[in-house]
Amino acid sequence: MQCQTVLAGTECTFWKKAGCAAEGGSCKVIVEECQGCERIATGSIGEVCTSFPDPKLKWRAGLCNFATHRKVDAKVDDIRINPLKAAKRAAASRKK
Repeated sequence: MQCQTVLAGTECTFWKKAGCAAEGGSCKVIVEECQGCERIATGSIGEVCTSFPDPKLKWRAGLCNFATHRKVDAKVDDIRINPLKAAKRAAASRKK
């Protein structure tokens, strides 16, 4: 449905038949960590996130999962070898 408060005339996933489903009945402005994200739109109250109504909640636990401007550094652990297979390989190499 189309938003009728903050981003008037744009498609909004938070707008329902009874009005805005976001807490407080409106989207909240973005936080500092959101700067540079592709999901930012300028509305009547300022810059808002088009994917989540309250960006502060998304950044509270760490990295926002909707953020397009920051990437998660995946840690590559050492390759784990099955202990049974390792023992069999070691035993096989001793036979020769």
